[in-house]
Amino acid sequence: VPMEVVKHRCEKRDRGKPTVIRASLAKGGWDPRNSSFHQNNASSLPKKARENSARFSGDRRKVSRDRTRFSADGTRFVLNRAGIVLEPHCIVRVQTRIVMDPTRLSGSQRSGLQRRAQTGTKPCIFAGELSSPKENRVRTQRSFALALLGASLVTLFSAPVLAQHGAHASPTTADTQAAPVGVVSFANSGAPAAQADFLYGLAQLHNFEYEDAAAAFARAREADPSFAMAVWGEAMTFNHPIWQEQDLEKGRAALAKLGATPAERAAKAPSEREKAYLATVEVLYGDGTKEERDFRYADAMAALQARFPDDIDAAAFHALSLLGTAHAGRDVRIYMRSAGILEEAWPKAPRHPGVAHYLIHSYDDPIHAPLGLRAARVYSEVAPTAPHAQHMTSHIFLALGLWEETSKANEVAVAVMNRMRGHKGLHDRACGHYPSWLQYSYLQQGRRADAERWLAACREEATSAHAVALKDGTYDADRSSITSYLMMWTRQILDTEDWNGEIAKWTLDVGPQPVARLSYAFARGFAAARRGEVTAARAELEALAVARRELDAKREVEHPIDLGPWQRAEILERQLRAALLTAEGKASEALPHAQAAAQIEEGMPFGFGPPFVDKPSHELWGEIALASGDAPAAVTAFEAALARAPQRAMSERGLAKAQAGSVKR
Repeated sequence: VPMEVVKHRCEKRDRGKPTVIRASLAKGGWDPRNSSFHQNNASSLPKKARENSARFSGDRRKVSRDRTRFSADGTRFVLNRAGIVLEPHCIVRVQTRIVMDPTRLSGSQRSGLQRRAQTGTKPCIFAGELSSPKENRVRTQRSFALALLGASLVTLFSAPVLAQHGAHASPTTADTQAAPVGVVSFANSGAPAAQADFLYGLAQLHNFEYEDAAAAFARAREADPSFAMAVWGEAMTFNHPIWQEQDLEKGRAALAKLGATPAERAAKAPSEREKAYLATVEVLYGDGTKEERDFRYADAMAALQARFPDDIDAAAFHALSLLGTAHAGRDVRIYMRSAGILEEAWPKAPRHPGVAHYLIHSYDDPIHAPLGLRAARVYSEVAPTAPHAQHMTSHIFLALGLWEETSKANEVAVAVMNRMRGHKGLHDRACGHYPSWLQYSYLQQGRRADAERWLAACREEATSAHAVALKDGTYDADRSSITSYLMMWTRQILDTEDWNGEIAKWTLDVGPQPVARLSYAFARGFAAARRGEVTAARAELEALAVARRELDAKREVEHPIDLGPWQRAEILERQLRAALLTAEGKASEALPHAQAAAQIEEGMPFGFGPPFVDKPSHELWGEIALASGDAPAAVTAFEAALARAPQRAMSERGLAKAQAGSVKR
């Protein structure tokens, strides 16, 4: 059972003072095969014991089956084969439950952990929730009900707040007066008149409601023109670490409102803590490439948190800064370092929007999602009037294949978003991030009519005056109605397999950018191949290849760190070629292309949300193998598809067919 992050407290029975030992992913680690806790520099162990990493190294078969002993910080522990840390002379109390991947435990291990946790007969540490799916659904439904209640009763949260005391942060505008967006506390030197807007902006900054946060910080600065932290907050809204986005010019322009130089700006921050926060954002918008500045900013936030260890916002922003250094996609080591910081902070501030939010981001892949269920259940209640908070819970639900919960989360998110847009005089959105996730979850539940209704609404938006035109080479369905519609249309065709229906024949001018063109060509070509229209499929394959060559030319110029769009382009071309060969009756020639696509996909980091590759390659591999009569190979392929996209409906159906075929054989 692999260990990733461990933090626990061991209280000696014969001593009153506890010994705290923390392990996080870093250099060094412990080896359960030896009796010592080792590090690259063993001589520095006593001083740096809390900085060591937890690494279950080596072959498990070489580890003794039970009661493997090791020590750290002078404290003796025992690790048994289930991954439970035991010590006869200690009471181990769980503080951070990140020890193992629950999905890899056997039924007996899970029941054993549950029994120990309930009876207290042995101290244990375990990861994730061990409650039943029914209990999980009940809790989730309860959280959504509370979120809707909170959203409808926002006028009850109208008490004023002060910066020195934790409270529901509130805006000062009439439309959003006292909207509950989280509980934050941030001591500062701003004028009392600026505090409500500042706290509201801080909470919305943590909620990724960046425009709302920027407006609130601007109001705080208007109330107190010398308020340094209001300028800091406004500058922070132009940096979006999870999305790898930063508006450097706007960030620098925001800082310039406080002073022309870093020294001049620092002089206007009265306290040492405020000066430290300003120094970090100076690094963020300083010299160097974005990637270089991201790493330096993460180091600066680490130093700030070390200097102010009781500052929850410092911990949250430090964790977020680490996530922002994963430039090539999810890096598990980085994400678990972030999780370790947040898990330590969460008990101290369970209603803080940033801590819960960033925990979900740290865990939103199929392997680690069980660890994020607690945060997902809480976050929607923490910030019921923040659309992104309502949506974020579905990052965990979707990764676990909890489709009903995913739908409800995004139904609420869309409703809250459009209510907020209505207050600003803006039209409702039917395209974008939340509607696309909602449509995908409907498709997985077989709610085809509901999915089609959202697709039709997005189509109307994409072809209307409200549509956001494609202006660059990105594939950003969140900002482009046209690209969002293209994504939803593709999923509707692929996941319903209605190759001859009206929707499959819809056309769209996707514009000149290559990513949209190759996606459009793939969807049309795949549907044509499944209809047996070989000539049409071959024409779309050629169009896809042309778009891919243009995309490759951009890569030679831009030298991107994240190669995801280029890997996806190769996958789509191989998938369409496999579909075309299958339509031509050449399944044996098609299979290698599907397998090659699956191999590329396996090498890509886990994303979050609906599959980045709309037709999972292992699923296609399984379909071709099953059509060729190789049911055992199809079973293997479909199981691999479900490991990457749990509970995906088409993979589940394919696996059931393949298993039935294997039994007959």
